[in-house]
Amino acid sequence: MDSIFLKSVLIGLSIAVPVGPIGLLCIQRTLDHGSRIGLATGLGAAVADALYGAIGAFGVTALITLLTGARPQLAVGGAIFLLWLAWRTWRGADPQQAAAVKGGVKPWHAFGGTFLLTLSNPSTILSFIAVFSSLAHGLSTASPGWMIAGVFLGSTIWWLVLVALVGRLRVKLTMSHLRILRRGSALLLAAFAAYQLAA
Repeated sequence: MDSIFLKSVLIGLSIAVPVGPIGLLCIQRTLDHGSRIGLATGLGAAVADALYGAIGAFGVTALITLLTGARPQLAVGGAIFLLWLAWRTWRGADPQQAAAVKGGVKPWHAFGGTFLLTLSNPSTILSFIAVFSSLAHGLSTASPGWMIAGVFLGSTIWWLVLVALVGRLRVKLTMSHLRILRRGSALLLAAFAAYQLAA
């Protein structure tokens, strides 16, 4: 069981670490709104990873078939959401202005948006279903719980590290630097959306 848990932690890390649209969004929100919002963004992805891990680990055949068949629709929905995020990021206010807006960005909004965006990623669906289905084969009924906990922990560790590093960098950047980074992030998010639609 310990071996399965450690393998699952590594799986969570390996899927979370590559910097795609979720990582970019986490970095940008940490720069614009601080570590709290950045961490909420990352945790949304970690919970979505754990959910897909649960589907693969418990071998919910009907749901796996449904998700695999719905890949094109999920990809289009995710791409549209990415384009909307790119537009919002491009038009975003500087950190001081954003802080002055009543309420600002809510942690639950950051969490929920990233959760839905991660769920709509077809590569996440296939990678977790494939890996967890193979690991779960022949295991005891208690093992899937350890697998899900492991992947959640692995993913969460990455987001904690990323937010901590970006948070340290944030205090050294000027408003001009942050504005340039925000515009660059918006263009990259739009590029991710275009790639997802094309693929």
